[in-house]
Amino acid sequence: MKLETPSLKEAIRSAIWAQTLTAEQLELVEATTFEVFIPKGGFVCHKGEVVDNWIGIISGMVKMNNFSPSGKSVTFTGVPPGGWFGEGSLLKDERRRYDAMTLRDSRIARMPAATFHHLLENSLPFTRFLLMQLNERLAQFIGMVENERLLDPDTRVARCLASLFNSHLYPGIERLVQISQEEVGLLSGSSRQRANQALQVLEKEGLVRVDYGGIRILDLEGLRRFEA
Repeated sequence: MKLETPSLKEAIRSAIWAQTLTAEQLELVEATTFEVFIPKGGFVCHKGEVVDNWIGIISGMVKMNNFSPSGKSVTFTGVPPGGWFGEGSLLKDERRRYDAMTLRDSRIARMPAATFHHLLENSLPFTRFLLMQLNERLAQFIGMVENERLLDPDTRVARCLASLFNSHLYPGIERLVQISQEEVGLLSGSSRQRANQALQVLEKEGLVRVDYGGIRILDLEGLRRFEA
C-alpha cells in the first residue's frame, strides 16, 4: 500500500521552525517556497553552485556527498523527510561545498534565500532554531568522524540508523524507516552485503526488524548503546 505524503503546505507547517513564526511570516514562507520533484539518483544541488535556497525534504531521502577527482564518493549524511539543510552556506554566503543526491524519488521544498534572510533578520525564534540546527549538525558530524575511525561495521550501522532519530534535525521520521539495505550501506560507509550482515546482527539482538519497505526500529536506545 502506498503511503500518503504531505502537501507542501503541510510539510512547511509541521516544521519546528514554522510553528514559531507569526501569521505574516508564515504567509510569506508559503507564498514563496516551492516544490520540485527529483527522481532517484538525481541531483538536488551541486558542489560549487551559488546557494539560492534553503532545502527541505517532503518525501524520499537525500544524501549529502562529494566526489574525488578519480570519481570515488564519500557520503556525509542522509536527510529523511522533515529535515532541512543548507543553512550554513546561506549564512556564510558561499558556494555550496557538497553535492546532494536523491536515494529514491523525492519531493523537495525550496525556500528562496531572500525569504530565509528575512526570517533570520525578523524572527528571533527562527534564529534560535538555526543556532540549535547548526549545533546538532556539528555534533552529528563529529560523531560520524568518530564512528568511521573507531567503530566496527556492525556498530557503524547501528549508529547510522540511530542518528536518523534526531528530534531537531529530523522531526518527521517514524520507527519504520523507509530505507533499503543498499542505502544503509551508503550512509554507514559499508557495502550492501556488509550492511546486510550488520542488520542481521542487530535483528538477532532485538534492536531492529527488517520489514517489507524498510527497517523497523524496535529499541532506539539499544541502537545508540550497541557495541559489537
